[in-house]
Amino acid sequence: MVREDTQNRLIGWCRQALRFVLPVECIACGQALSTDPVPFFCRACWQTIRQFQEPACARCDQPFVSPAATAFTPNHQCQHCQERPPDFQQAWTLFPYLPPLRDAICSFKYRGKHTMAKPLARLMISALPSEIDIDVIIPVPLHPTRLRAREFNQSLLLADQLSRHLSRPVSATNLVRTVATDPQTTLSRQERLRNLRKAFEIRKPQDLAEKRILLVDDVYTTGATLNECAKTLRKSGAGPVFALTLARTVDTALVPDRFFAEQAQQPLTTIGI
Repeated sequence: MVREDTQNRLIGWCRQALRFVLPVECIACGQALSTDPVPFFCRACWQTIRQFQEPACARCDQPFVSPAATAFTPNHQCQHCQERPPDFQQAWTLFPYLPPLRDAICSFKYRGKHTMAKPLARLMISALPSEIDIDVIIPVPLHPTRLRAREFNQSLLLADQLSRHLSRPVSATNLVRTVATDPQTTLSRQERLRNLRKAFEIRKPQDLAEKRILLVDDVYTTGATLNECAKTLRKSGAGPVFALTLARTVDTALVPDRFFAEQAQQPLTTIGI
């Protein structure tokens, strides 16, 4: 009897641990996942995740409203990149920061769902060109104060997964955030630029001299954070800097409904998760 009670308790603990590691409900709609092969999403929600469609800015990957817009864009670059070229050479992102992917990122970032790093990183890998040539991967750093509060850097977890795929090292301590900036989420582009000025430093510039860098972050909003990191790296003597993000915020006032309607005909397929 005692042995049976102990066994039941162990089974209960194992079930609780499994629920913590692998959610039993879709993070978007709450549907049970017990019979669904895609982690964290039910099949219906997974099929609603869409990729950005071309055309897009050749520098920052900002989607254009229509193919006709590229006829008036030198080198297929958006107006912002033409007027103020970013310090990174090129950025890539595939997905709009919209539900249900937004829900997944928030769960990963703010609720400590560390195990989501692997499937989310695989989505990022699909955005990279096959001929990408880099020497080192650098995650966008958190200030120590925020790192202590969150207990992990989500960009570092993604970078570690990308490192395994690309067979390139991660430099997690060379680029550091020395200024505890205000949260960026409610700031305008200009406010973000002022907020981030001189917020980063390089500890050992000799280790990055002439190296081709891949910067990794979770969400591209205005590009201010990535650009300030790239500027710091370039000033320290690093080679070209590229940027990869999982998702990008979308101004729905500028991107027409038909942009997403067109995507609805091209469902994202499961990519080995």
